[in-house]
Amino acid sequence: MHESNQEHILFLTGKLAQKRLQRILEDMAPTEFTYEIRNIGVSVAALMTAQMLARRLVDLKGVNRIIVPGLCRGDLSVTAEALGIECVRGPIDLKDLPVFFGRDCKPIDLSQYDVDIFAEIVDAPMVTIENILGRAEKYRRDGANVIDIGCLPDTPFPHLEDTVQALHDSGFKVSVDSLEEEDLLRGGRAGADYLLSLKESTLWIADEVESIPILIAETHGDMPSLYRAIENLSGKDRPFYADAILDPIHFGFTESIIRYHELRQNCPDIKIMMGVGNLTELTEADTTGINAMLFGLISEMQLDAVLATEVSPHCRSAIREADKARRMMYAARRDTSLPKGLDSSLLGMHARKPFPYSEAEINEISKEVKDPSYRIQVSEAGLHVYNRDGINADTNPFELFPKLDLLQDDAPHAFYMGVELGKAQVAWQLGKNYMQDEELDWGAAVDTKTEEQKDDDSRAAHSMKALRKETAEYKKEGSTLKASRKQKKEKK
Repeated sequence: MHESNQEHILFLTGKLAQKRLQRILEDMAPTEFTYEIRNIGVSVAALMTAQMLARRLVDLKGVNRIIVPGLCRGDLSVTAEALGIECVRGPIDLKDLPVFFGRDCKPIDLSQYDVDIFAEIVDAPMVTIENILGRAEKYRRDGANVIDIGCLPDTPFPHLEDTVQALHDSGFKVSVDSLEEEDLLRGGRAGADYLLSLKESTLWIADEVESIPILIAETHGDMPSLYRAIENLSGKDRPFYADAILDPIHFGFTESIIRYHELRQNCPDIKIMMGVGNLTELTEADTTGINAMLFGLISEMQLDAVLATEVSPHCRSAIREADKARRMMYAARRDTSLPKGLDSSLLGMHARKPFPYSEAEINEISKEVKDPSYRIQVSEAGLHVYNRDGINADTNPFELFPKLDLLQDDAPHAFYMGVELGKAQVAWQLGKNYMQDEELDWGAAVDTKTEEQKDDDSRAAHSMKALRKETAEYKKEGSTLKASRKQKKEKK
């Protein structure tokens, strides 16, 4: 029996990890909760699914919360609803359980942020309103707060006003981005929420329209002119943002960071914007890391907005990454913690702990399998494929494939194994987590799937499971089934 005033937690595990889990929990004593450990009836956690839990868990009286192994697959919210008990996915590695409980098992709150994202649609004069709306919808889905309409010098923009109106009708906030006075006036009069960018000599435009201006220096680096513009609008009690302009690496990058820092030090109460495209677009490196570092600086300086672009193909997910980065950095600053262990969305290429099982552990796990279906796991040593007939390991799928007992006329299963081994090899090469029948996790670098796409994937997964079951039966029946299929073909 457990005390009624303490939370009672049910830890689920597989056979091989049960003793290890018991030791770790005992070492954590004293705990603020009581607990029990239950083997769900699988050898390893990787074989556990959310659907399985809903079917197998009974006698849950007194259980306040269920901790599920991190490798368990599926939507735990469905399981929680079916059981009427909160289900939480624990760490992938049991060694992390004490740290996990240091956060009280609660998911990190990444719902908050304090940096707005202006997502620029570049070359807007050359783009139809329909296409602008399509891009704007993508940017909004990726986290943008404002859609920025990028004008071009000496380029007619006859549909500027209609573009602003169409975006407003679709529920967007809009900024017009130009250094041409006429474009800024037209945009402001059309009702743009923001104007990028006004300088000391064009401040008169702010008197003509209600749009919130973003201020820049009269000439690049002329900070006194920016401070005068700030003082001008502050004296009129007008809202505005100031932008010290971020420069590319080797063209003033460090100096521009210093400008932003000094601007915040000198003007602690104003809103400041940073345009990040000069770094993301003009540096040939993965933008996930660049955005992480930039938003770390932005968080420390407590800037208020960024202008982000997706012009270069390597920046195709920059806005989505900016959204993840601003949330992660806000949570870290709020909790006075490092931006680590909060969210893996910016770990597109690698995983913090890519190989949860060692080669020896996988060899031990393979001995528990009693059926002909192949399992694939990845360790630091390479790829491991096993079923009841034994285990094979290699770093090259082309070396592994001939060793597998795949029937010659079972092309679908051969295709399936080829796809899975290819994914496993990529995971091993990059140091990513691999889980059979699951897509590799590329973080924010890959667009979140729509519900329709998820349904398609689910149907495909069910079809593949049925295929694997049929293949296992086929191998069991052997030549009898083979002869039967041959007879059917001859009759046709």
